[in-house]
Amino acid sequence: MQIIPAIDLLGNDAVRLEQGDYARVLFRQPIEQFMGRIVATAPSLIHIVDLEGARDGALRSDVVRRCVAVSNGIPLQVSGGIRSIDAAHDALVAGASRVIVGTAVWADDTALGRYVSSLGERLVVAFDVRDGALAVRGWAESSGLGVAEALERCLRMGVTRLHVTAIERDGTMRGPDLELYRQVCASGIAVVAAGGVRDDTDVEALATVGCEAAVMGLGYLTRLGLSIES
Repeated sequence: MQIIPAIDLLGNDAVRLEQGDYARVLFRQPIEQFMGRIVATAPSLIHIVDLEGARDGALRSDVVRRCVAVSNGIPLQVSGGIRSIDAAHDALVAGASRVIVGTAVWADDTALGRYVSSLGERLVVAFDVRDGALAVRGWAESSGLGVAEALERCLRMGVTRLHVTAIERDGTMRGPDLELYRQVCASGIAVVAAGGVRDDTDVEALATVGCEAAVMGLGYLTRLGLSIES
């Protein structure tokens, strides 16, 4: 089971939000400083979310390059504001190993297929769930797609990996939504779980329902005995 630390970016800082609410910032630290702390723990992959890009709909390639410059060669999966195939390729050119795309792949019935064809296994599809439906545009809007319908589309289009977030659990340290992950893992698509993952017990529970990896924000530092402000 792979454990992936998450770094959320807003402006020039790494931040943690509660339940994806831009007005509820739990923590703030300069990007390079926080990246350095995460890199020092030698994870196999780092999850980068540009919250500003997600909100505004524009990839910040310069921010991706800043993260790559201090990553010490650790692969990055990058999300936030990737609303076109060209933007996805820009993120890869900037140094990302794979890209997470949500809003753009759910734009219409054919969009997902185009992204899969162009990006292949470098594409991770964002599956951000609130109240049983997929949220888009920085979690600010509903796509109108239910979980079952979205999963069927992913299977039909050949998606190989999903990044699944239970939005209500994000930043709350309440534990993962195991029923959601059990439902999505039953599709047979590889699942990276995010949202509320606190500790090794949660990670083991996610592995039991079939997830291949877990993204941890606040919980990553906590499990290593580190203070978020240090």
